[in-house]
Amino acid sequence: MENNYYNQIKDILISNEVYKKVKDYSKNKNDLQSYFSVGKLLIEAQGGEERAKYGDGLIKEYSKRLTKELGKGYTTSRLKRMRQFYILIKKGAAMTHQLTMSHYEQLLSIKDINEINYYIDISIKQNLSYRELGRRIKSKEYERLPESTKNKLAIKEETNIKDFVKNPIVIDTNKEIRNEKALKLAILENLDNFLYELGNGFTYVGSEYKIKLGSEYNYIDLLLFNYIYNSFVVIELKITELKKEHIGQIETYMNYIDKNLKTINQDKTIGIIICKKDNHFIMEYVSDERILSREYITIQ
Repeated sequence: MENNYYNQIKDILISNEVYKKVKDYSKNKNDLQSYFSVGKLLIEAQGGEERAKYGDGLIKEYSKRLTKELGKGYTTSRLKRMRQFYILIKKGAAMTHQLTMSHYEQLLSIKDINEINYYIDISIKQNLSYRELGRRIKSKEYERLPESTKNKLAIKEETNIKDFVKNPIVIDTNKEIRNEKALKLAILENLDNFLYELGNGFTYVGSEYKIKLGSEYNYIDLLLFNYIYNSFVVIELKITELKKEHIGQIETYMNYIDKNLKTINQDKTIGIIICKKDNHFIMEYVSDERILSREYITIQ
């Protein structure tokens, strides 16, 4: 019986190697299906999922035989990953040919199925390489989403522009942030990463965006536009704790944009204050739901 499992596994792997050579355009799909089937057979050969946790002697034996008969590439660790991949999909992870096995290997250590499917979804939508996916996981992107957003994603409820703004915002820089100008420069030097921290669909309009309020000129730190939600986004940067006057300032800027830039077909402007330390007491009494605050942290 055990030899029968081995022969089935060997036949699947041989077929997959042949398939990849003649039908390269769909090799991801066949790879994943093959590894899923091998993972399933490995668990069955080990006597079920519970017993498979406690011994890898059989996998070591299969690895030696496969390496001898098929050549390099079938190490013990690789077979274990196929077994883990099968468990991952059975747990509810989406299996899609748009991702490679290398993508799924980045996800094997994650326990929460909602978190796993979040990363699968953004990998597809944002065309992430497996290395980029690994960096997003390492930054704990899912963990930094608001709890309300995680709940919406779990029940597939409609989301809005504010749902995917991370907290804290991670700013990639090796420079010391001593003032708002330095913070802005750090953001602009890694603008793509910053836009992804805010969510999907953000595009850059300008920095130090000049507006005239009465007889005086003011400057918006960053002005963005979100093409998915069809609205302007005002970003104000503070290297201090959030203060009540910051709310009044950004609200003035948002109202200016609504009056002077927004068209009738666009939604109202959103305001995001990025600060060193949030003040939940102040935010509790902000009646304008278009305004949100987020802390920032820097990494190298």
